[in-house]
Amino acid sequence: MFLLSNFLQATASVLQLVLTLYMWIVVARALISWVNPDPYNPIVRFLHSATEPLLYRVRRMLPFAAGGLDFSPLIVIFAIYFLEGFLVQSLRDLAFSMR
Repeated sequence: MFLLSNFLQATASVLQLVLTLYMWIVVARALISWVNPDPYNPIVRFLHSATEPLLYRVRRMLPFAAGGLDFSPLIVIFAIYFLEGFLVQSLRDLAFSMR
């Protein structure tokens, strides 16, 4: 049973790392949107291609447009914090209870 416990613990750690990295990518995308970035810059293109599919879905679900302000990165960051607090912690608790 300890193998499954270790697997769940490792899965929780990797998931937390992926969520944290994606959160920082979303933050970088939000910060870079405040300036006029070069759309042909490889970093800008990566940030756009990595975040736009999720941000576009969140923007479509928002019932309002707040005077040109885009709240979709904030909502995605809140969702990432929720997933880290709920899903990652649940996996760790399940792994701990199996020992």
